[in-house]
Amino acid sequence: MVKRQNISSGSQFEKLYGYSRAVKVGDTLYISGTIGMDYPAGKMPEDAVGQVRQIIKNFEMPLTAAGGSLKDIVQITTYVTSPEVFKEVAPELGVIFGDILPTNAALVVAFPVPGVLVEISAIAVIGCE
Repeated sequence: MVKRQNISSGSQFEKLYGYSRAVKVGDTLYISGTIGMDYPAGKMPEDAVGQVRQIIKNFEMPLTAAGGSLKDIVQITTYVTSPEVFKEVAPELGVIFGDILPTNAALVVAFPVPGVLVEISAIAVIGCE
């Protein structure tokens, strides 16, 4: 039987809204939609590229807890507030992911949290480097 491991960031919202920061099943890690909030500082960059950079930093905790790294990400879904925002962040994603080249779907959405321009969810296969 494949075991399930829920990985929590300790956020009050996880319990309140009934979700986990990430869930590992076998060698696959599913990371929830993540915004660019620097949680210890309680701040979020105002620009979309800064938010993407913080999102990737926020991925480190669940990836590390699952025994993985950024290189294990095979798929991302990028949510943005407008096509123009995606045009801003797409080149930065290219820099961040370099030769990793995960698949990516991009969607234009409205966020319930003010100031959020970008949210990214990810799937990683641990050890697939």
